Parts: sequence; structure tokens; C-alpha cells
Amino acid sequence: MNKLLKNQKAALVCGILGCLCYGGGDWLMMYGDPTPMGTLSWLTAGTAAIPQWRYNLAMALAFPGIILYGIALFAVQGYIPAEKHQRAYHVLNIFGLTPWIALHLFYVMILTLFSWMRQNGLAAEALPVCEGLFAQLSWLVPVSEGLMLPVFLYWFFLQVTGKTVFPPWMALTHVLVIYAILKGVSLLLPPSAFRLGFTNGLMSESMIIWFGIMLMYKKQH
Repeated sequence: MNKLLKNQKAALVCGILGCLCYGGGDWLMMYGDPTPMGTLSWLTAGTAAIPQWRYNLAMALAFPGIILYGIALFAVQGYIPAEKHQRAYHVLNIFGLTPWIALHLFYVMILTLFSWMRQNGLAAEALPVCEGLFAQLSWLVPVSEGLMLPVFLYWFFLQVTGKTVFPPWMALTHVLVIYAILKGVSLLLPPSAFRLGFTNGLMSESMIIWFGIMLMYKKQH
């Protein structure tokens, strides 16, 4: 049991490191002057001026990030006693992890194109091209979120019905609850580079807290 708990803790630490990778990339690709330049709030004066190395790094960080995320998210099934519920969580997690990099790449590609065009003599064309590209492929966002959410919703169901090793009240610490709270905080912040970075990294920031709560809870037992 001690070895199992040690492995669970190590996996959650991996998840936190994955959040730092993904969250760091989210901040790198968005932190800047928040003045909007068009209909998309994230195509700003700041993102137009971001150097290309930041977008490259933001994309590169996604690869170790998703591996570390996966280690932690698959390890979470160890907190589910019933094998049938473990299997269901496992399958949902496979589907849920699939679109993470695709969604990240989608935004990075548009942002890096916007920045490159703005800085290489194509400023007038940058906004219509990037807004048009987003409009053509915007279906990717709800489809990706539709694949990502079920595993988290299933985990909430398991927690609130007492089907995990945690007490049902721990459902209040669910990652989506934390996300909703942080989202509310972000809406109270004045427009700034910090708000852009904070908002873009909300999921990673929420998961850091979520993994941290589970890690601390296990340390108490």
C-alpha cells in the first residue's frame, strides 16, 4: 500500500509539472498588450508583437506537458475502487487526452501566423486572414471540448456518489469547480497582459490546484 501511495503521489507531481508546461505555453502565447485588434479578443496588439520563438516554445512545451498530464490523469483511476468504474474512466480518459495538443496547435498556428504577418509587411492582411482561418476551423473547439469533458464529468459523478476513495464532499474540489471559480476571478480583473495570460492558462491553473489537493489529501493519511 505504501508503494502504491508513493506511486500515486509521484504521478500527481508529474501532473503538476505537466500543468507548468502547458500553462507556461499558454502564458507565452498570449501575454502582452490586451488591446483587441478585431473580433477575436485574443488577436491583440500584444500577440501581434510576440516574437516567433515564444510560439515555438509554447508548442514545444505541449509535448512533455501532455505526457505528464497523461501520467497523472491515468493514475487518478487508482482512486476508484470498483474495476468497472476504473475501466470506464480509463476509456473516457483516452478519448479526453486526444484533442489536447490538437486544440493547442490550432491556437498557436493562428497566433504565430498573425504575429508573423504583422511583423513582415503583411499587417493589413493579417487580421482578415487569421479571423477567416479561425472561422473555417472553429468547429474544432466544441468538438475538442466535447471529447475532453466527459472524463471530468464522470469523475465528478463518481466523487459525488461516493464511488472513489475520497469522501463525497471532495466533489467540491473538482477541477471544473475550481475552473469556474478562477473564471469568475478572471472576469473581475481589469484588462491587462496578466489577465490574458491568466485566462488562457485557466485549465492548467485549475488542474495544478486539483492535483495539489489530491496530493495533500493523501499526505494526511
